[in-house]
Amino acid sequence: MALSLLHCPGIWCLTLLLSVLWTAAPLYAGNENHNGVHVQSGQSIQAAIDAAAPGQTILVEAGTYNEQLTIETDDISLVGLGAVLVPPSTPIHNTCSGLAGPDTEAGICVTGQNVELAPFVTEHEKVLSVGRPVKHVLVTGFEVRGFSGINVAVVGAQATKVVGNQLKDGGQYGCLTVGSTDTHVDGNTVVASDLKFIGICADDTPGVQVVNNYVNGYVIGLCVQTSGAVYRHNELANLCIGAFVDPNISGADVSGNHISNANPACTTIAEVGISGVIIDGAVDTTVRHNLIEGLTAGGQPNKTAVGVVIIDEPTTDPVAVASGNIVSENVLRNNDLDIYVQTIGTGNVIKNNECSSPSELCG
Repeated sequence: MALSLLHCPGIWCLTLLLSVLWTAAPLYAGNENHNGVHVQSGQSIQAAIDAAAPGQTILVEAGTYNEQLTIETDDISLVGLGAVLVPPSTPIHNTCSGLAGPDTEAGICVTGQNVELAPFVTEHEKVLSVGRPVKHVLVTGFEVRGFSGINVAVVGAQATKVVGNQLKDGGQYGCLTVGSTDTHVDGNTVVASDLKFIGICADDTPGVQVVNNYVNGYVIGLCVQTSGAVYRHNELANLCIGAFVDPNISGADVSGNHISNANPACTTIAEVGISGVIIDGAVDTTVRHNLIEGLTAGGQPNKTAVGVVIIDEPTTDPVAVASGNIVSENVLRNNDLDIYVQTIGTGNVIKNNECSSPSELCG
């Protein structure tokens, strides 16, 4: 299998590999009788997707495929067996075209029907409405490399699983899910050879889970734009900001993650800085059991790297006030500053953290 076992917990990776093997194993012998289709190197993955019926598994053999993929059929399982997806010479147009800004494209676009998008303003287009969501799509085992916008995008979908992929050098995002429900982004390796924008972002309705991923080389590792979202057990390194919780997001859970070692280029980017977790005008967010270490600005003047930040967001109307957030039982070490709080909000609880600065917020 082409699932990456690098940078994720050993027992979890073994469980993931065995589960995918168990699911796919009956399809290898006489797969024409088991609702499975093989795509060989040199053949078209999109042609197989277009011909697939709901519930079908598409097994893509090892090779490099110059394609953009669009999945609009329910219950499709797209399984890479050493398959590498790179941009075609001529891009195609689908729902994900322009999603991350003008002239950007996505490698794999999982999309519902009759999706209405707002005009692009910043970061990505917002979903206004979905005529019919695509349901229960699985994308696993692929290496997706170098698309101008997003390597894997999920738009107007329900219960999509993006599991065990290697997403490399996505121009704006490694993975973006927007306007969808119950998306699971699990066990992916999301890396950039030079500093890109966002590793994984969820701008969904509640039910999204972003877990067990490895993210390296992005300005923002995880962007949290979904109330009630769960971001757990991710390994985040060589970033500017580990996790950013957006203004007015409510009830997000950022727990059990390991955030370490800022990218040296971050100190040169104005208005970014270096932080482990930023709660920016969010409410009722939980930040627990994280290990945040080695975040430093390298002694540069007027620059301080911070483990956890709680602040209000003055640019929203009205001002987004950080309230009711819980920061507890985290380990913060070898950072310039471990915790920073500057808010007029009430009900924020900072307790039982193993850290050193400032002393009044530690212990």
